[in-house]
Amino acid sequence: MTLTHLAALSTLHAKGPMTPGELAAHERVQPPSMTRVVCALEERGFVLRTPHPTDGRQVIVSLTPAAEEFLLAEIRMREAWLSQRLAELTPEERDILKAASEVIGRLVRL
Repeated sequence: MTLTHLAALSTLHAKGPMTPGELAAHERVQPPSMTRVVCALEERGFVLRTPHPTDGRQVIVSLTPAAEEFLLAEIRMREAWLSQRLAELTPEERDILKAASEVIGRLVRL
């Protein structure tokens, strides 16, 4: 599983089913690149392609239950790792991190 594959799965998890073109736009990659990603994910059983309801030239890409399980396991693993690292910090370091995260949040929203 590459970071590109994981990013595409995460976008589908967060935004729901979409066309490969929409997915490419969300991931800021060229459509042919996303087509390769979708094919690889389909081969692994992580996405399904179904006909678009109104445009016969398009397909809709959605997550399979296997992909949902994989993503939930990834999220749990990352949250456990982060919780462990945060527990190792001093209270002062956690306060600094909290203040920094608020500043970073404001920058991201600009």
